[in-house]
Amino acid sequence: MPETIGMDRMAHKDDAARDDRKLAVFPTFHKVEGRRVVVVGEGEEAAAKLRLLNETRARLVVVAVSPETALLSAIEKSGAELVAEPFAPAHLQGAALVFAASGDEAVDTGVVRAARAAGIPANAVDRPEICDFYVGALVNRAPVAVAITSTGVGPVLARHIRARIEAMLPRETGDLARLAESFRTTVARVLTDGSSRRRFWARFFSGAVAANVEAGQPGAARTEAQKLLNGTAEDAGFVWLVGAGPGAEDLLTLRAQRLLQEADVIVHDALVPDVVVAMGRRDAERIAVGKRKGAHSVSQGEINRILVDEAGKGLRVVRLKAGDPMIFGRAGEELDALRAAGVAHDVVPGVTAALAAAASLRLPLSLRGVASSIVFATGHDRDGETLPAWGDLALKGATVAVYMGRTVAGRVAARLSEAGLSAGTPVAVVENAAHADEVVLAGSLADLGALSEREDVNGPVLIIIGDVVGAADLAAAGPLAASERAVAAA
Repeated sequence: MPETIGMDRMAHKDDAARDDRKLAVFPTFHKVEGRRVVVVGEGEEAAAKLRLLNETRARLVVVAVSPETALLSAIEKSGAELVAEPFAPAHLQGAALVFAASGDEAVDTGVVRAARAAGIPANAVDRPEICDFYVGALVNRAPVAVAITSTGVGPVLARHIRARIEAMLPRETGDLARLAESFRTTVARVLTDGSSRRRFWARFFSGAVAANVEAGQPGAARTEAQKLLNGTAEDAGFVWLVGAGPGAEDLLTLRAQRLLQEADVIVHDALVPDVVVAMGRRDAERIAVGKRKGAHSVSQGEINRILVDEAGKGLRVVRLKAGDPMIFGRAGEELDALRAAGVAHDVVPGVTAALAAAASLRLPLSLRGVASSIVFATGHDRDGETLPAWGDLALKGATVAVYMGRTVAGRVAARLSEAGLSAGTPVAVVENAAHADEVVLAGSLADLGALSEREDVNGPVLIIIGDVVGAADLAAAGPLAASERAVAAA
């Protein structure tokens, strides 16, 4: 007998565990286009619901005697009808849904009761115990919609999940869905068996059609879809030139994160941290083409060939570059190669080193009354010569951000001094901007030559020259000049 009781208890525990994994709600989507949806309330709760409902094509009606400013603004933006009367059940006539958002328990309960009496589903804000349905956190990619609910027990968690889905779904998802709809009838007529249709739609939503839609090229997307339907489409690849930002993985754009998850091949530079490369799909091929000063592992011509060849295999390729691909990243040569080969491509910007360094220093690159122009410059040209062309701009008060200038810092300082820039002009140097091992140094133009002599600075540096450096937060900065270091050590 005791053994039987023990088995019964175990069975009850198993049943309880299974129940915990069952939903208390059944997710559905209400059809509200052209139908009345009523919101009852006067304050921010009603305004928030109205803003959400304005994502739909419902006819919105607000019942409020004395609507507050936030609600009046939401009514104006949504074009909702305002009924300036105390709530009465007659206001619900013909409604598809009702939202009680008065903030008053008695009023909200009365609205819900009236709605139920009329057979209309009702929701009461922050009163889950009397709701007929919950309002999920909404991701709108019309006509595609995703709603997330925690069934009232964790609304903040639902919002966090929504943020992740927002990052995964590009804004153009709705455009892709509409393009698919325009082909649906033809596909059903031309591809008569189910397996052929499934293969078509699988390639439609994950291949060149989708890539061109997301790149803002609807004409090319429609052409690729027609080729796919006619059976003449090859497995066309696509190349994205993606900015990896300065190094911190949370400074990648949402688009960059999504493309790393979709890429078949990731072609990356040496300056892109491993943690960023690791954000790609686990099964994606990774090709390191890192180039550092004096140690070019792969020529630019070979990189161009890799991009064209991999895309030619019908693969989705991410060319991952540190910072922004269009700023000193030789993206122009890669774009030329892709155009010449007829490879579809797009560019995804990233946070460039100058912006990351400025953020670390709390340094405004432009400042009213101090600097109204900004120069992004490289310390040397293709032949290794220090460039003087931006010297005149610095004299006119421009903020100058010098990339790749550590080894020629002395020559940069000399050229600027020769041009007439004051030796006391403030200078800040940021090594490994936005990395955990970031180092900040500060001094003046007279001290800048010391940078190329420092053996303790060997990472990528960004030099900022100009009077705006005086407005930066340099409390934690080390001294740039050797003499200052000696004094500090003493």
